[in-house]
Amino acid sequence: MTKDELRQRLEFYQDLGIKTIYRRSLPVPKAKSQQPIAAPQLPTLEPTQDSLLQILADIGDCTRCRLHEARNKIVFGSGNEQSRLVFVGEGPGADEDAQGLPFVGRAGQLLTQMIEGTASKEGIPIKRSDVYICNVVKCRPPENRTPQPDEMEICGQFLYRQLQAIKPKAICLLGSTAAKAVLNTKDGVTRLRGKWHSWRDIQVMVTYHPSYLLRPYNQNAKKEAWEDLKKVLHYVYD
Repeated sequence: MTKDELRQRLEFYQDLGIKTIYRRSLPVPKAKSQQPIAAPQLPTLEPTQDSLLQILADIGDCTRCRLHEARNKIVFGSGNEQSRLVFVGEGPGADEDAQGLPFVGRAGQLLTQMIEGTASKEGIPIKRSDVYICNVVKCRPPENRTPQPDEMEICGQFLYRQLQAIKPKAICLLGSTAAKAVLNTKDGVTRLRGKWHSWRDIQVMVTYHPSYLLRPYNQNAKKEAWEDLKKVLHYVYD
């Protein structure tokens, strides 16, 4: 294993919230044999041949955190599974919980308009169905509250696997919760948006969550979000 591969593997464990990794105990060879000691192998937590179908199967009827207690349906994701662009939101709302699909309520309708309207104006021939959309947590938080850190950590392992399985050219993070989960940052959207970040060599753009843009006093944020989306679409599809 090269140093770069080792670094990427350790970053993956850190994303999962793993703080300590133990080495296997290796037998000490006899002095006369002079045989080389094999390098310790890190545990393989990231499947080498992963797929969205396998990830969904691994989630199963998930009861790993408290969010399962009040959920109706697990909201895994939807769209083109070979998409070059993935949008990541915070978590399902009431409409999403009822239908089992992400971004189908008012915020979802606005996201669809943003994607298709911006693409049309910029001469990029894509629809919402051409991208992939998912959330940090797969079950609806009660009263649409912000997911707790432990809930994000548990569900985060499946989000990271989704992103790794799709391997998009770019990821667009919608809102501060998605930004914190993927970029491991405490900065808010205002500081993060408008410029490129990186997650495992994939370009990442942060912008406002559509639910934030629905509030009447956030008109300036709408313009900024459209500018962010233009950057993403041109980077991915030009």
